[in-house]
Amino acid sequence: MVPTALSIAGSDPSGGAGIQADLKTFSALGVYGMAAITALTAQNTQGVSGIHLAPAAFVADQIAALFADIRIDAIKIGMIAHAEIAHAVADTLTAQEKVPVVLDPVMVAKGGHALLEEDAVSALKGRLLPLADLLTPNLEEAARLLDTAVASDRAEMEAQGRALLALGPTAVLMKGGHLDGTESPDLLITAEESLWLESQRIDTDNTHGTGCTLSSAITAGIARGESITEAVIHAKVYLEGAISAADTLQIGSGHGPTHHFHALWSSSNSSLVS
Repeated sequence: MVPTALSIAGSDPSGGAGIQADLKTFSALGVYGMAAITALTAQNTQGVSGIHLAPAAFVADQIAALFADIRIDAIKIGMIAHAEIAHAVADTLTAQEKVPVVLDPVMVAKGGHALLEEDAVSALKGRLLPLADLLTPNLEEAARLLDTAVASDRAEMEAQGRALLALGPTAVLMKGGHLDGTESPDLLITAEESLWLESQRIDTDNTHGTGCTLSSAITAGIARGESITEAVIHAKVYLEGAISAADTLQIGSGHGPTHHFHALWSSSNSSLVS
């Protein structure tokens, strides 16, 4: 049977982040993707200009409808937006048979627009973190969840990761892309180990949706039966390829998207046209 994955997140009409990035990533990695939409956004590569939230009960209805009919092998949770949606998602998932959950605590868009209301932080921490098999915060998101300063070095990254692990998730992937320097290290933390995953920083402005893409690639790996560690390692390789090829797309005039289909498309796309 084909592996399946569900993304619970917001829509990005420019196609670089959110539901659109998740579905592209699932497809690129051989996983059948589904989506429950929490919010519509008006955005492009230059930023977000508006957000229209779905009613919390309707978000729950979308998820319940899928569980009633389709096998779901893994779930990615992205943009939640406010507390009512967080509670609705938590209630709905708790009522279903346990499925692995990757939680990407989306808080701020690339251009700086807030995507998570203040009252939703406590709901996310109290209701969704305990359901997560893996939490994937960047350094700013980790600091906000812990109400502390942003980590500035590896020691602080590890300390904050341990503090987040104590809030309930089975594992935490601290994304170090905001650290200064030429390296972009990530840290996977579980109760048993801390595993540093090293990467060189790729020189490009086209990084819109990298967090969404990484978390959905991890979700795809878990849906295929990989362990969390295996899925994270393979997802990082996929993301590095997508970022490395991002400049070939030439989409928009701001922060363009990564190339989700970098391993599948011809460099000229000429083979796709008869």
